[in-house]
Amino acid sequence: MIRESIDQWPYVLAAYAVAALATLALVGWSWVAMRRAEKRREEARRK
Repeated sequence: MIRESIDQWPYVLAAYAVAALATLALVGWSWVAMRRAEKRREEARRK
């Protein structure tokens, strides 16, 4: 009986790539939100 095994490494690497991209997107989104909040705070202080 001959069995063909599926190579799992492409799936593992794809999962890591998706996780890394999602993490970078979340960090970028959080940074933009922080900058907007800081800007609103400074504008409120000036009023």
